[in-house]
Amino acid sequence: MAKTRKSGRRTFLKQMASVAGAAPLAPMLMVKSAAAAAADEEKHAPTNGHETMRLAEYAAALQLDKIPPEAVQRAKDCIADTVAVILSGADLPWSKMIVAYAQKNGAGGKSRILGSPGVLVHAPSAALAHGALTHAFEQDSLTKPDSGAHPGAALLSSTLAVAQERGLSGRALLTAFIAGSEAMIRIGFATKHTNEARGFHAPGTTSPFGGAVAVARLLDLDAVKTANAMGIAGSCSAGLLEFAHSDGAMVKRLHLGRGAESGVLAASLAAEGYTGPTTVLEGGNGFLRVFCTDYDLGELTKGLGESYVTMTIMLKRFACHITAHNPVEAILDLSAMYGFGGNDVVAIDIAGNERMAKVNNIPAPKDVLMAQYSIPFSVALALYRDPRDPDSFDDSAVHDPAIRKLASLVTMTVLEGQDRRNLATEVTVTLRDGRVVFRRVNDFKGTPQRPLDRDELRDKFLVLTKKHDYAKMKKLFDRLQNIENEKDVDWIGA
Repeated sequence: MAKTRKSGRRTFLKQMASVAGAAPLAPMLMVKSAAAAAADEEKHAPTNGHETMRLAEYAAALQLDKIPPEAVQRAKDCIADTVAVILSGADLPWSKMIVAYAQKNGAGGKSRILGSPGVLVHAPSAALAHGALTHAFEQDSLTKPDSGAHPGAALLSSTLAVAQERGLSGRALLTAFIAGSEAMIRIGFATKHTNEARGFHAPGTTSPFGGAVAVARLLDLDAVKTANAMGIAGSCSAGLLEFAHSDGAMVKRLHLGRGAESGVLAASLAAEGYTGPTTVLEGGNGFLRVFCTDYDLGELTKGLGESYVTMTIMLKRFACHITAHNPVEAILDLSAMYGFGGNDVVAIDIAGNERMAKVNNIPAPKDVLMAQYSIPFSVALALYRDPRDPDSFDDSAVHDPAIRKLASLVTMTVLEGQDRRNLATEVTVTLRDGRVVFRRVNDFKGTPQRPLDRDELRDKFLVLTKKHDYAKMKKLFDRLQNIENEKDVDWIGA
């Protein structure tokens, strides 16, 4: 059970209510209720910011040569990383189900499914497959600060499918990727990640917007049609967090597949003149007000055209949920610094935000999918296996007595006042010889603050694609790093 380091004002008030009885607090509660009702009414009042249209206008006009080189490079790094992640996830059982569905229902197109040589399907089916495969094993890209968006899964999956279908260039794909990134990440920031407080899986709700904007730019749609694509995408936003509390964890992967597929659908319909609400983000019954408990409209256009949120993209190192990355890096650092292994540990205390201590505090996961979602298990595994290798997370690991025992010795605590988007972690390890060691990690290797360099990116790429021909994978990585010079993208596949 999650513990809190300090007793805050809310806890104090609850304790006072228990001691004094509920009656004295009733008038206060009535006043708060009235105030909340007034605030809610104001919150749902129409706005005149035209944020959806402003994002659409920006995306429709975006040109690659106007984007700072460092933002272009970050996008290329994410594209290359995503290709490797797709190839790594293609052989997993839940991935094969998605690929089989895509082949059966999308056959006859011009878009490839990576990891399935010779298979060609229509663009929506390719986007569905790639989105799900990208998220198949907790290795795909996110952002820091956390926007709840998964850029690679949403944006490459949708744009690659359409670019291959229509014979478009690598330069067009790269421009579209960045256009989608600049819109989707801002939308994610605007949610303040409170869509998950309502029980929605954040990337399932933001991916359709990103995919729609990216494909609209790829198809060279004007601002009005791009805004319509976003409006259509809003009706495709979905994804529930119940998988984290039940036994249906496969569906987590589907959320990213459906998001990419929905982006293709939305932009393709908009291209034909189909319309959607062009106030889909900011409207009184728009995305932010309906899906989120709190939000910030200003984030939608903050710095638009001046700063590039594409620079917030981060790449994972470990095959586990993002909330486990700082704890895993901390335990690896401590193990290297003090020379201990899993059998030397008596207890581990991991302190982070409330989300980490509650949602991701799964000490005894039942399967691989939930093991990757579990911070205690991922940290325990890191002292017995290499968490950088996705093969370390398999059924044998889930049932490994040593790993399970160590996971049971992990206590999750809450650092009071830490925002749910802040994944900074403090790890304290008690050893059998009496030593107590401590490490805090704010930014793991792969975050914007500590990005992977070219050699590190190549190494990760080759680890994830180790089942394929080594020489071909090295060549594929190099071509992806120069994608803007490619006249088409049909060569992306394996």
